[in-house]
Amino acid sequence: MSTESLYLPKPAKIKKVATLNATEKFFEIELDGGKPLGHKPGQFVEVSIYGVGEAPISISSSPSRIKGKFELGIRKVGSVTSAIHNLKEGDEIGIRGPFGTHFPYDELKGHDVLVVAGGIGLFPARSIIQYLIDHKKDYGKITVLFGAKNPGERLLPKELEEWKGQIEFHETVDKGDSDWKGNTGVITTLFPKIEINPKKTYAIIVGPPIMYKFVLIECKKKDIPDNRILMSLERRMKCGVGKCGHCQMNGLYVCQCGPVFKYSDIKQVQEAL
Repeated sequence: MSTESLYLPKPAKIKKVATLNATEKFFEIELDGGKPLGHKPGQFVEVSIYGVGEAPISISSSPSRIKGKFELGIRKVGSVTSAIHNLKEGDEIGIRGPFGTHFPYDELKGHDVLVVAGGIGLFPARSIIQYLIDHKKDYGKITVLFGAKNPGERLLPKELEEWKGQIEFHETVDKGDSDWKGNTGVITTLFPKIEINPKKTYAIIVGPPIMYKFVLIECKKKDIPDNRILMSLERRMKCGVGKCGHCQMNGLYVCQCGPVFKYSDIKQVQEAL
């Protein structure tokens, strides 16, 4: 029986830091002793900054990559995330987790997969995208749609370019600039560009809450069944273990029942979307 406590952070070190833009940074983390985190795509961890607090952060890397380490994409939005942004390589943090449900990669095998990611929703979506790419032989057609507010908020541009050679990839920005040559418009403007076989397709949606309603409409237009639409509601979480009640939706706790849900299981939950 494990003696680890759900409430006790495990010591970890920041191995790499990359600044993506004014509000987002990317961190490579290693638990003390190089112990693997043991996460699955779609799960999250609680990141502790001693003397400041902790925050739930989605894991941005697949367990099929960088053995013994994992990556977190973090937006600076509050006291804890601001403190994280001030850290540098070699600094220590605390990690609890991994917690929550994951994208059901076994259930997806043999099927086409459509991933729709908006804004920093690309961070948690990246974990399953990497996994699908690393196990392409197990899946059908992999399609990714990504939307950002403007060209300056495009995340991980080098990796996006790599995906174009590995999977079907389309991206858009809400508002372009003089240098932008790609699609301009909200993410739903990308749906007419793709072909979907609804009998063998799963859709994964991750992004800002306002995006979900409109992407769901497009998925329904494509006749993707409700039980094959997967959604991550990670933005609602706080403690990670169902104690604080911050993420409660009717009788559901997102941190325990989610953050990954099938649309068929939550479409009647008024607070979900």
